[in-house]
Amino acid sequence: MPSRNRFWNFYPNSASSDAVAASPRFPRLLDVVFDDRTAAVVDLDEEVDASEGVLAPLLDPDFFAQVKVDPELGTAVWPNGAGIAPETLYEAARGQR
Repeated sequence: MPSRNRFWNFYPNSASSDAVAASPRFPRLLDVVFDDRTAAVVDLDEEVDASEGVLAPLLDPDFFAQVKVDPELGTAVWPNGAGIAPETLYEAARGQR
């Protein structure tokens, strides 16, 4: 399970959908599709540049390209356990952050 960091937000009443597909674009962009059919390019540059710890490896384009969707978590994750909160990813896709 991805490490819980400042990007993991738990707001039970927040509008959110699960990610069902994610593919990398460069430098740190993700094409994301959600289960409500929302599709967007999400820019993670700010989150990754400001991070240390578990998100720091995402600065490496080859590592960033290893993104997968965890169907149980409903969000984008990487092999080291890094992940972006589903709510954060969905809000970014809808232009709400």
